[in-house]
Amino acid sequence: MAVSWRGVFPAATTQFAPDLSVDIDATQRGYDALIRDGVDGLIVLGTCGENNSLEADEKRAVLKAAVEVNAGRVPVITGVSELDTRRAVAYARDAERAGADGLMVLPAMVYVPKTEELIVHFRMVAEATSLPILLYNNPPAYRVSIGREVLEALADLPNVVAVKESAPDSRRFTDLINAFGDRYDVFAGLDDVALEGLMLGAKGWVSGLTSAFPQESVRLVAAAARDDWTTARAIYRWFMPLLHLDAEHDLVQTIKLAEQIMGRGSERVRMPRMVLSGARRAEIIAMVEKAAATRPSLAAAAE
Repeated sequence: MAVSWRGVFPAATTQFAPDLSVDIDATQRGYDALIRDGVDGLIVLGTCGENNSLEADEKRAVLKAAVEVNAGRVPVITGVSELDTRRAVAYARDAERAGADGLMVLPAMVYVPKTEELIVHFRMVAEATSLPILLYNNPPAYRVSIGREVLEALADLPNVVAVKESAPDSRRFTDLINAFGDRYDVFAGLDDVALEGLMLGAKGWVSGLTSAFPQESVRLVAAAARDDWTTARAIYRWFMPLLHLDAEHDLVQTIKLAEQIMGRGSERVRMPRMVLSGARRAEIIAMVEKAAATRPSLAAAAE
C-alpha cells in the first residue's frame, strides 16, 4: 500500500494477557476498532506499543498480526526501535517481508549518538529497505535532536519521506517547512502540541490518546483540514487535560488505563512499567471519566 502521510495515525498499544504474555487476539481487536473508528493509519510497536519490552520474535508476531487484521484497509507503520544499528537493519528487512507499509525509525536506544552517528544509523536502515520512512524526533525522550544537518544529509534518500516532530517547541514545524519545503511531510508527534502543529503546516498527527478517544481525534484533524478552526479548537480544549498526559513519563500506563476505562483494552504493562496506583490512578480515572461524560462527539450526536 502506498502511504498517504496525512491524517490521524494512532500510536497503538500492545495488549497483554494476565500472565503478561502478548495477547494477539486482544491486540488485533484494538487495531480493528481504531480502523473502524476512522483513523488514517496505524503506528504499531512504537512507545505506546511497548516496543522495547518485547522480545524479537514477539515484535514480529505483533507486526504480522497487525498486517493480518488490517487486511489492507489503512497503512501499517511499525516502529524500528533497537539498541544498535545492526538490529534495526534486521528488523526493517523483516518488517518489509511481513507486509508493513512503512517504518517509523528511531535513533538507537540508550547510546546518545553524535550527529554523524545518527546520520549513518538512519542511512543504513533506509538503504536496507524500500519502505517509506518516518523519522521520529523526540529530544526530551532520546536526548538527541534530528536537526537540519541530519535532514539535509538524508535528503538524497527517496524513501526517507516524513518526520514525526515531538519536540515541545511548536516553532520546529515552521523551521522545518522553511528549511525543506515539501521535501518531508511533517507530523505532529506530541499530543498537546498537535493542533499548533496542524495550524503551522503538519500534514497529520501521530497520537497516543487517540487509542482511547479515536472519534474525537479524527474529527479534530478533519476540522483542521477544512480550516474549521472553531470546531478544531473546541475539541482540542476538551481534549487537552488528557493530551498533556502524552508528555509524562507514565504516558503508556495512563493511555492504557484510559483504554481500559473506555472498554478498548487492558491497562496491563510489562516491567519496569507498573500499572498506576494510589492518587495517580485516581487522578487519571477521574480525568478520563470526565472526558467521557463531556465528549463533544456525543454532544454533537445528541443535537
